Amino acid sequence: MSERERESAQAIWRAALAAGDVGPLVSRVLRRVGDRVLIGDDPCPPRVRVFGCGKAGGAMALATEAVLGGRITEGLVVVKDGYTAPARRIPLVEAGHPVPDARGEAAALKILEGVRAAGEDELVLFLVSGGGSALTPAPAPPVTLAEKQETTRRLLEAGATINELNAVRKHLSLVKGGQLARAAAPATVVSLILSDVVGDPLDVIASGPTAPDRSTFAEALAVLERKGVAARVPEPVRQRLTAGARGQIDDTPKPGDRVFERVRNIVIGNNALVVDAAAAEAHRLGYRAELVTRGLQGEARDVARDLVARARALPPRSCLIAGGETTVTVRGRGRGGRCQEFALAAALELRRGEPLTILAAGTDGTDGPTDAAGGIADDGTVARGERVGRSARGDLDDNDAYAFLETAGDLLRSGPTNTNLLDLYLLLHS
Repeated sequence: MSERERESAQAIWRAALAAGDVGPLVSRVLRRVGDRVLIGDDPCPPRVRVFGCGKAGGAMALATEAVLGGRITEGLVVVKDGYTAPARRIPLVEAGHPVPDARGEAAALKILEGVRAAGEDELVLFLVSGGGSALTPAPAPPVTLAEKQETTRRLLEAGATINELNAVRKHLSLVKGGQLARAAAPATVVSLILSDVVGDPLDVIASGPTAPDRSTFAEALAVLERKGVAARVPEPVRQRLTAGARGQIDDTPKPGDRVFERVRNIVIGNNALVVDAAAAEAHRLGYRAELVTRGLQGEARDVARDLVARARALPPRSCLIAGGETTVTVRGRGRGGRCQEFALAAALELRRGEPLTILAAGTDGTDGPTDAAGGIADDGTVARGERVGRSARGDLDDNDAYAFLETAGDLLRSGPTNTNLLDLYLLLHS
């Protein structure tokens, strides 16, 4: 184990998080120039309703208040438990994530009510960040929250990607897939968006509440079939998606719909910020930085094996960097997240004495249903955990990376970061 490389990996990680600080990202778009308030280069109306959802929602609300002040007439932002900020004019509500709960449902319906009340001369400013989809469940009757919760669990356990999961969520919702924009018309709508999705697709980030939806009922139904859960989701869910696929229910608003004529969706930050900052810090620390991709995807343990093989071929003092979001197909009963599974799978690939150090972590500070952001691994990780009775291979097979990495002392904990720009993967060659 190289303590120097572990410290370097964490320094690069901290620099990447600093680049995702929400305050400066909001203030680049929403700003005061003398006595005027601008959104980009456009003047801001005197009356603004501020709503939002996502893990970065509290920090975004705080930055928004600093600029808008008394222009805010109403507001509500839903955040994940623990992701609060000292906002005063914009109420913050905590709710469940990744599985939605009744608090999120109540908040989503209140947001929908506030948006519908907006007048033509008002601005609805919507603050969007990752996690927003789960935090604002507004099930379309007759689907209930419990049925939507079960559907979400089934898809997560089946390893559904965020695109697949949100295609289903949008078609079980009253607000997602552009339906919030539909409810706000004829008011002007501006969404400030922090992207946690590879490629920044507006219709996928937080399920695109103010963006045209390219997915359809038929595609949502196909996701259930493809992930093998169609026969196991609640009957009302299956019935709604089937009816929609047959044209018996109006679909979500599509590109070109008139409801988007007064809507602007502005991406204020994405994973490129994180990856570029990581590369800059690695270079500052004396490493040769090599960027693999800003769109990393795939099964976590498979991606770990591939990146370890690639890192082996690098010369000493190199840092392999990737950003994105892997997935985990849950077959075991353990705890963990995609980054922890990546770290443990990578550790199993390492030979004793191999000069590689791996860090994998979510920029939001939480990885899966745990209190860890991810994990750090090196050639001693497996031995440290197995010395006290754990089995690295057995825990990986049981999707129990959290337990193993905790025993080995290799969990990375940051607490809530109040940002959310996908995951960062670092492989350092000493």
